[in-house]
Amino acid sequence: MRATVMYSAGDVRVENVPDPKIQNPTDAVVRVAASCICGSDLWPYAQMPATPTGRRMGHEFLGVVEDVGSEVSGLDRGDLVVAPFVWADNTCDFCREGLHTSCRHGGQWGLDGVDGGQGEAVRVPQAEGTLVKLPVGADSALLPSLLTLSDVYCTGHHGVVTSRVGPGKSVTVIGDGAVGLCAVLAAQRLGAEQTILMGRHKDRTDLGREFGATDVVSERGEEGIERVRELTGGDGTHAVVEAVGAEQSMHTALGIVRDGGAISRLGVPQYTAVPLGMDTIMKNVTVTGGAAPARAYIEELLPDVLEGKVEPGRVFNRTVGFDAVPEGYRAMADREALKVLIQP
Repeated sequence: MRATVMYSAGDVRVENVPDPKIQNPTDAVVRVAASCICGSDLWPYAQMPATPTGRRMGHEFLGVVEDVGSEVSGLDRGDLVVAPFVWADNTCDFCREGLHTSCRHGGQWGLDGVDGGQGEAVRVPQAEGTLVKLPVGADSALLPSLLTLSDVYCTGHHGVVTSRVGPGKSVTVIGDGAVGLCAVLAAQRLGAEQTILMGRHKDRTDLGREFGATDVVSERGEEGIERVRELTGGDGTHAVVEAVGAEQSMHTALGIVRDGGAISRLGVPQYTAVPLGMDTIMKNVTVTGGAAPARAYIEELLPDVLEGKVEPGRVFNRTVGFDAVPEGYRAMADREALKVLIQP
């Protein structure tokens, strides 16, 4: 089969690799119907050291079950399923607490002999706990939105949940990438009264407005902080979702959060320290967030996607086949594409 392999920064190839097979009784094999490139994939694309063996890529996919191990229940050949961006047993103590990213028997796609999601098929460990069956066919027009349940929509939702967004609350989302836009959509779904989107790409912030943003702030740094403060009567917002991962964006988050508010960190951090000193203590600011336990949210978010109440799949603005995956990476890195959908 074909799969995406990254060898170094900027060096993405589509290569022939062995077809996946059942290795453990808890495995399943899924034929991929749709996968995508994640914003977090752009960090290694920009700075990954060269490796002779390469790294299998992709952690967001949905597809059709082709085979199941002898200990897998509730899944049959032909089922359409979505896979969260980490695999997990869904039964350990961490999973029961809704923290599937810390599963005692789980792991990450593309590591330790496990396939990446950007391939034609995937061996899924802990398949019964990982995969969620979808009540539609592989030809459904809902596939792009259903695919966002693998990561990006659940991650945006995680940001607004952990920053305590709800009716009557205000929230600022820093970053107009796919995660930030999904956070805007999730905030609207949870009843935020004011949602400020900080971004400077008009096509993206226009989509953010359609997703529910009440205000857009294009300024950065101190000017951006001042503008958010102006929009909130000087107080800042109850919640801040930091969906970039840069040091500057975290400084901005600390500058615009309201006293007693919460900052949720969603962006993969490209910094080692931020100033959490006396100022945040006196303001009773909470810093929370992290990698989203997508598996914990899928059943909650799935009905609205199936009913068309939300359309997170609109974050995909380019579709490619496997041969064009390297071009998809380039387009996202150059900000020509917001998020790239990969279909066989």
